[in-house]
Amino acid sequence: MTTTSAPGAGLGRARVHVQRFGTFLSGMIMPNIAAFIAWGFITMLFISAGWLGGWHPVSDLLGGFGDAGQINWPGAMTALAQAEDGTTFQQYVGLVGPMITYLLPLLIANTAGRMVYGERGGVVATIATMGVIVGTSIPMFLGAMIMGPFAAYVTKWMDRIWEGRIKPGFEMLVNNFSAGILGMLLAILGFFVFGPLIIGLSAILGGAVGWLVSLQLLPIASVIVEPAKVLFLNNAINHGVFTPLGIEQVTEAGKSILFLIEANPGPGVGLLLAFTFFGVGQARSSAPGAAIIQFLGGIHEIYFPYALSKPATILALIAGGATGVATNMIFGGGLAFPAAPGSIIAVTAAASSPAAGGIGNLLIVYLSVVLAATVTFLITAVILRASRKRDLAAEAAGADTFGAAISQTQANKGKESSVLGSLGGATAGAATTAVATAPIRSIVFACDAGMGSSAMGASVLRNKIKSAGIDGITVTNAAIANLDGSADLVITQQQLTDRARAKSPGSMHLSVDNFMNSPKYDEVVQLVSAQAQAPAGAADAGAASAAATGSAGVLTLDRVRIHSGSATRDEALKEAADALVAAGAVTPAYLQAMHDREQSVSTFMGNGLAIPHGTNDAKDAVLGSALSVVRYDGGVDWDGDRATFVIGIAGKDGDHLQILSQIAELFSDEDDVARLNAAATPEELYELLSAVNRA
Repeated sequence: MTTTSAPGAGLGRARVHVQRFGTFLSGMIMPNIAAFIAWGFITMLFISAGWLGGWHPVSDLLGGFGDAGQINWPGAMTALAQAEDGTTFQQYVGLVGPMITYLLPLLIANTAGRMVYGERGGVVATIATMGVIVGTSIPMFLGAMIMGPFAAYVTKWMDRIWEGRIKPGFEMLVNNFSAGILGMLLAILGFFVFGPLIIGLSAILGGAVGWLVSLQLLPIASVIVEPAKVLFLNNAINHGVFTPLGIEQVTEAGKSILFLIEANPGPGVGLLLAFTFFGVGQARSSAPGAAIIQFLGGIHEIYFPYALSKPATILALIAGGATGVATNMIFGGGLAFPAAPGSIIAVTAAASSPAAGGIGNLLIVYLSVVLAATVTFLITAVILRASRKRDLAAEAAGADTFGAAISQTQANKGKESSVLGSLGGATAGAATTAVATAPIRSIVFACDAGMGSSAMGASVLRNKIKSAGIDGITVTNAAIANLDGSADLVITQQQLTDRARAKSPGSMHLSVDNFMNSPKYDEVVQLVSAQAQAPAGAADAGAASAAATGSAGVLTLDRVRIHSGSATRDEALKEAADALVAAGAVTPAYLQAMHDREQSVSTFMGNGLAIPHGTNDAKDAVLGSALSVVRYDGGVDWDGDRATFVIGIAGKDGDHLQILSQIAELFSDEDDVARLNAAATPEELYELLSAVNRA
């Protein structure tokens, strides 16, 4: 049997791998952004050129330039310093130097180690990175980002050598001594080998940036940065690449232009303002609110769907980004510390530091934001105006241009086998009634960093669920890298769903086009509301009859079959539909609705289970609730996945939800799945499934 892949599937997988690597890089930095901001404020206030530098002896002490002979602060750390006349004196070390030299790199190393191998990896990574730090004379951010993961991986490999071979009672002794000895060896390696290598690498990267600046070519970086941002690589670029290089520049010049290449809010707000005035439909109505959130809140992800709905506008973003970079390059603008998130408020704080140039530098940065926004706005306006008549005609015909464009983007990247495909309609704006296969109690919004867009989406849905009077549902937000598989439902933007599914394969997944006002939120509310009501309504009247009839006849023996051979997906769909038609649950038109659903989103669930069902537009073809179960021992090629069990679904008024939820729980247990596969007859298989009905 030949398996074909959807067009662009390879490209989609490559993009997921790039996102995953980028997320790993940014994941070392993002959790420690608060420490970078703290260091930035301390630098801005207390260094000799800071707002409070020289104002009071205490500020001099904190800034690290106070004369220990003039300021008496017993116990404070001092170091030998040399005055301009050549004399030496004891100077307080302060906070600025130790934080950038030791604290920040060690935090990065510990975070990287934990990402690879938990607490044990974090400890060894921290020890090893200390060797890199003291073996060099420059801040070792790149060193921490390399040595940290390396040390954790070595620790992981070391533990595998004697895994299961340690005598009982000696585990703690072996674990502690092995980690300590390995940490010592890696610290020595870091001092003599990694340190010099990182210095050389830093010199090469710094030289590359300097070369681009000297040739006035730095704005060209926007050709790569802006499209990469729309593909959700923004945090990887900003915090995985520009932040480490920028911090090194700050130690020399007091500011860095690199902090503004990705974080400049101008291009995003310019794009959203253009959609506000010249967009149509849902894109136009939601753009003003999105512009406020992006510009003031710094959540850049919110404008990505707008760019994806009109791919030509990415050219406007490139032009706007290049304009902002060029402005800062020509006039010397930069930030004293990373602007995270990339809001105008954070940019203002980082640009107004005296070390960066104070008010003069702030005005330059403001100019770069305004010019970037203006250029993006003008080019986007031309693009939108050129297609306005066509978009208005499509809207008048009932098409949602915004949702349709995003659906096309999804199609271009290959099929999306969403485990929660039944929550979504054929388009982003379709009004649908959701179907879930397991009780939903925990909902997690996940984005790249877990701080911005996901927090906003979680807040919106939380308020909707609260307004509906539904209790017992928790709605939180998290970074994709931190998903632990405990969530019942994970909601992500479409470009990130593949990564979320790989991180939390046991959860149901929902893709949305816009965290701010996705119509699918209403579907989730309808779903959890139906689940909250279904058990209560059936608790008394349905309990007595469930054992005899299989949840009011939803599943009966005549609709449970076993085939020794294989089948194609279309053949399996036809058999499922025929069984439902024979049960009087659907009309023959339901088969086409099943095919339409597969075109929209795959119904393969994992663990060898597929649950084909019709689209919500086919509700008129549903006459009642029923399930059909067919086991194909030879398997069914379900768009590249192997399905063994094909459970056809027809649902009316929520009658089938309880049994479907129980079946989902059954198929999540590998032992139960093994028993289902071992059933020799349809009667045995039905008995296993009817036991679920009686649960």
